[in-house]
Amino acid sequence: MKKLPDFNSLTLREQVAQMVVVRASGHLWDHQIEYPQWEAPNRELQAWLAEGVGGVILVGGSAAEVWTRSQQLQAWAKLPLLIAADLEEGVGQRFAGATWFPPPMALQSLPPETAKQYASEMGRITAQEAAALGINWLFAPVVDVNNNPANPVINVRAFGESSADVIALSGAFIEGAKNNNVLTTAKHFPGHGDTEVDSHLQTPKLNLDRQRFNQVELPPFVAAIAKGVDSIMSAHIFAPVLDAQNIATLSPKILDKLLRQELGFDGLIVTDALVMGGVADRYDPAFVAVNAVLAGADILLMPVDPIVTIEAVCRAVEAGEIPRDRILASLTRIWQAKQRVCSPEIPSFEQLTDEVGSAANLDMARQIAQGSIRMCPGNLNLDRAEPPLNLLIVDDQLGCSKYINRRSPAITEFQAYGCEHLLVDWRSLAALDLQDLPALILQVFSRGNPYRGSAGMGDRTEALIEQLVNEDKLIAVLVYGSPYNLDLILPKLPPSIPWAFSYGQQPIAQAVLIAALQTGK
Repeated sequence: MKKLPDFNSLTLREQVAQMVVVRASGHLWDHQIEYPQWEAPNRELQAWLAEGVGGVILVGGSAAEVWTRSQQLQAWAKLPLLIAADLEEGVGQRFAGATWFPPPMALQSLPPETAKQYASEMGRITAQEAAALGINWLFAPVVDVNNNPANPVINVRAFGESSADVIALSGAFIEGAKNNNVLTTAKHFPGHGDTEVDSHLQTPKLNLDRQRFNQVELPPFVAAIAKGVDSIMSAHIFAPVLDAQNIATLSPKILDKLLRQELGFDGLIVTDALVMGGVADRYDPAFVAVNAVLAGADILLMPVDPIVTIEAVCRAVEAGEIPRDRILASLTRIWQAKQRVCSPEIPSFEQLTDEVGSAANLDMARQIAQGSIRMCPGNLNLDRAEPPLNLLIVDDQLGCSKYINRRSPAITEFQAYGCEHLLVDWRSLAALDLQDLPALILQVFSRGNPYRGSAGMGDRTEALIEQLVNEDKLIAVLVYGSPYNLDLILPKLPPSIPWAFSYGQQPIAQAVLIAALQTGK
C-alpha cells in the first residue's frame, strides 16, 4: 500500500478529493454492478481514485470477491483509501460467506450482561472479519433509540427502544471492535429513532424540544464519544429546536456547535449518503457539498456527482466562502484516521479463509438468534394426509434471495414433510386465491429497511391471517424481522395456533426458529 504524504504537499483539488467517499460495487466486473445509478463502472471509478478520491463504500459481492476488490481499489488509488461498508449486522450482512448476525435489536431481549457480552462479540467479530477483507471503516454501530414503532428505516437496526439499552449495547460493540484495525461509526446524529419517514426517500422532521434531545437522543452519542468512537454520521433530518433553517447534515449549529463544541467530539464527521432523497431531492449537489463542509462535515459520503462536488468545494475555498483552515482541519482528522487503519500489510488469503465465517463466529450468530427467540409452542402436526402449504410472505420477491433461496431452512425444513412452498410479497399477495389452497404454515419476513417507506408488513397480510383463522386453515405462524409486526399478528391468533418469532431473517435464524417451534424449546 502507498505511503501517506504530508497533506500540505497536495493541491487544493487533491485535498478536497480526500474528503469524498464514493460508492462502488464489491463485484470485480462492470457487468456485475447491481446499482448502476450509484456504482460507477471501473474505468470511471479508477479515474476518480487516481484523481485523489479518499475513500470507497462497498456494497455487494462475496467475501472472497471483496478481499480481491479491496486490493484492486487500493492499487488504483493515488493515496491509501478508507474502505467502508454498512456492517451493522456483521460482514455477512453485505458480503456472502462472512458472519451475518441477527439485527442489533435482538440483543435487548436477552439478560443485560449476556446482551453486553454478545454485543462486544458482534463488534469484535465484525471488525476482525472486515479487516480480513481489507475493509477498514465500519459504518456501525447504530446508536439511534428506536422509540417509534412506526419507524420505517431504523427499526431493528437499533440496539433498543431506550437510551439505557442503546448506550450499554452500542458501547459494548465499540469496545469489542477497538482492538482491530478498523474505524467505528456512531449514527445517525442527532438521532433518527423517533421518525415515521425514511430519509432515503424524504426529509423527516423531529418536532422535539431540547430537553427531550438531551434525555433520549443525545446520550447514546455522548456515551459513544466517551468510548472512543472514531466517527459520527449525520442524519438528513430537520430538527427545528436545534436549527430552524437547516437539516442536520447542512447545519453548523448541529454539527459544529452541538457535536464538536458542546459534546466535544474530535473525530471524523461523515455525512449520511448524499444521494438519499432527504437531501438530494431538496438541494443542488454543489450547494450540498459546500454547505456540508461549512457545517463541519469532514467526509462527503456518496455525493450525487463526485467531480461536481470536488469542484464546488474548491471554488468555494478559492472565493473565500470556505476558509482554507476548514479544509486543513478535516485533512488533519482524515490523516489521523488513515495513519491508524491504512496498514501497508495486505490481508492474506489464509487470514480470509481462517477468520471470515469461521465455525466459532457462526456459532456466536447462532447463540444470539437462539437466545432472542419468542414463541408459543403448540401441537405442530405436520404429518398429514395432505401436506400443508408453506406460504412465505416477503417484503420484495426480487430482493430476498440472500435469505430465501432453495437452500433456506424456511423451505428445506418443511420439504421433509412433503410441503410445497409458495413465495409472495405484498404486491402479489392480493392475487392469492385461498379457496383451492390446503391448510398452510405462514412465514412472514418483514422489517424496516431503507427505501421501503413503511415499517409494517401491510394490511393484506393482516387480512390474510384473519381469513385463514376463520377458515381453520392456519397451522402455525413464523415471523422474522420486526417485533412490531408480531404485535400486529398476535391479537389475531387463537391460543391453539403455535407461533414463533426471530429478529433475524438469515438462514441461521430460520434454522433455530423452526427447530424451536418443532421441539417446543
